[in-house]
This record gives sequence, C-alpha cells and structure tokens, in this order.
Amino acid sequence: MKVKRYIVNALPEALPIIRSELGIDAVILNTKEIRVGGFLGMFGKKKMEVIAAIESNANAVPAVRKPTSAPKPAVSPAALSHFAAMVSSAASVSAEAAAPESGRLLEDAVPLKAHAVQPVISNRSGMENELINEIRDMKQWIQKMSKQQQLKTWPEPVQELYERLIDQEIELKWVDKLMAEVEERIQFLQGSQPDKRFVWQSARSVLNEWLKDFEGERIGEQTRVVHFVGPTGVGKTTSIAKLAAEQTLKAGRKVGFITSDTYRIAAVDQLRTYANILDVPLEVVFSPSEVTRAYKQLEDRELIFMDTAGRNFRHELSVSEVNSLLQSHDRSETYLVLSLTGRYRDMSAVAEHFVKYGIQSVLFTKQDETNAYGSILNLVMDYGLKPAYIAYGQTVPDDIMPFQTDSYVEKVLGAAGDE
Repeated sequence: MKVKRYIVNALPEALPIIRSELGIDAVILNTKEIRVGGFLGMFGKKKMEVIAAIESNANAVPAVRKPTSAPKPAVSPAALSHFAAMVSSAASVSAEAAAPESGRLLEDAVPLKAHAVQPVISNRSGMENELINEIRDMKQWIQKMSKQQQLKTWPEPVQELYERLIDQEIELKWVDKLMAEVEERIQFLQGSQPDKRFVWQSARSVLNEWLKDFEGERIGEQTRVVHFVGPTGVGKTTSIAKLAAEQTLKAGRKVGFITSDTYRIAAVDQLRTYANILDVPLEVVFSPSEVTRAYKQLEDRELIFMDTAGRNFRHELSVSEVNSLLQSHDRSETYLVLSLTGRYRDMSAVAEHFVKYGIQSVLFTKQDETNAYGSILNLVMDYGLKPAYIAYGQTVPDDIMPFQTDSYVEKVLGAAGDE
C-alpha cells in the first residue's frame, strides 16, 4: 500500500491533488487539523492534514485519463468521507508525525499488508477488519513517536506540565486542549522562555475557568429526598452515613433512611447499624410499589436518604431498573456515586447511561486511595456532570467535604509551580 500525506489549507484543495498523484482508486484514510511552523512548536498556523492511500499493486490512473477497459466506479467525496470517518474512529493520526511540507510520503516504518481497499463499505469483512487494525497500529505508533518529538521542542516547564497531566490520567483530548490554551498565554512573553511558576499559574487559570460553572452544590435546605445510585463497592452506604450524620448533628434536621439494596444482606445490616447509631428510622423496600409506603412511614422526617442496590450499571437495563425506584419528587436530588480508584473507561460507561435520566451531580469516594484525580475533570468535560462531594476515608461523619474547584485544581497540578 502506498500512503501519502498532504498539508493543505482546506480539504477540497487535496482532492484533485490526490486524484492526480494517486489515481481515482485512492482513498482518504484520515483528515485532521494541525499547526505548522511557529516558534519552539508553538504558535503555528492552522492547516489541514490529509492522509491518502492507494493499493501498491494498482496503477495510478490520473483523473483526466479515460480508461481503455471497463471503468471502476469513481470515488465520490461522500464515499471518501465515509471511509475516512470509519478509519478515523479506530484511531487518529498525530499531526506532527512527518515534516509539514505538502505531499511528503510517509516512511513505511510500520509495514502494511497488501489488501484491496474498497471505497464504499457496506459490511466489514474479515479482510477489512484486518486492514483497519493495521492502520490503527500504524497510527498509534506514529502518534507515540510524534508526541515524543513534540515534547522535545517544548520548554522544560511546559514538558513537565504535560507529563503531570498525563500522570493524573486526564484524557489526551483535554490535555491537548489545555496545553493549547497555556501556549496561547505564553505567547504574550514575546519570545522569552516561560518559567515553571508562570506555566503552572496559566494551567491553574485555565482549569478554574473550565470548572467554575460545574461546581456542585451541597444538600439544599429545602431538599426533602436525596437518592444515591452507583456501582457496587463504591461506598454509597458509608457516604450516606457521613452526610446523614452531618445533617443530623450539625444542621439539626430530622433524618430518615430508605434502602432498596436487598441484593446484599450485609448492605441492609450496615445501614441499619448507622441508623441505630444516629437514632433515625430505616425503611426497607423490595420493589418500586413499596417506595410510596416507605415515604408515608417517614412523613415526619425533614430529610430522607435513599440507598439503592449496586449493580453493573455499564448496562442500561440495570440503570433503568434503579431509576424506576427514584419516584418523582419536587424537592429531590440524586447523586451518582463513583470511586476515584476505578478506571475512567468504566466510570464513563456508567455516567453515559445515568445522564440520560437527568442525573447531574456526582459524589466521588476513596480520594485517599489514589493519587490520580483526572477522572473528575474527564467526567465534567465529557458529560457536564457536577462534582458535589469528595469522600476520602471511613470516619463518619468527618471524611467527606463539598467539592471545591480551587482545592481540586491544586491536587491535579501539585505544588511544582510553587517551588
């Protein structure tokens, strides 16, 4: 397979060049906006990178040449875009993988097996899947190598910031966006090298700007019912006990408990133990039809905390089952409880299902068991979820606090910028 890279101002400029150089059977593998030129890898001009390919044993046929045999159907821009989108979904090619000169051929550092590439994809055959996997591997390799080269061009404090963000497990797309905004602030230095303090202060400013509208609120004084949902083992019951103790001992409110977590016998016993310690009533429900009865039993309570069963919420059916227990109430709130020790991929799958039901607030647990906090930022940026509380231990009621943007940003960036 012959693969070529083009740098143009806009995609339409690339199409005639590709047809002329590679022929009418060429396909576009990927398009991406990049920056070229600039100073120390920064302040470059925006261009469009286009990756095109042609089967190596196919003869390049210029678009103006008339075929002497039965012609193959011309590849329309729509078909090219369709295939490009399909391949792009597998992985994205890094912008800095090769020199920015237009038309430079990518070196065959990662070999590709020769397979015919069809311009219009109906059903993916085994051959097509194999080709897509090969392209994905090539892109990942190019992305890794190009990122290493790009890091070398950055000033040392900027490199340290990038490595810190990656270490915090922030998604690469948000790391790149943050670095771009930090670079824009550095340009005001007019060519002088930025020091670590300036770089960290710039990053703090950007993160605070991103998060300022997503800081969740504490349990409101007018709230009557608070629901807690989330996967098994994330600490829902302990978090309920902490907040209930806060509301009982500090706010002086009359609190009641409802639990539907009857899948685990220990879960009911655990909440019953907290209820006895705090001297608050507990109602156990086994189906949505019993929730109304539980509310009636607790009608003298000013605030009701409802625990739900931990399930595999990566599946929407489990989410819908739990949602049926969250009966409508004018003064209710629902917190999605997630552990900071979990993988972001799993947290994202859970969040994606719950946001469909209007859940907007998150309570994060086990902050004391990890040093990586990027998943909070990822959930805010990907789903618009609002962090409300952070829990960081087992002590009731002390080890929980409202989420504060300034404190969170300091944990993400660390103290390196103050050295």
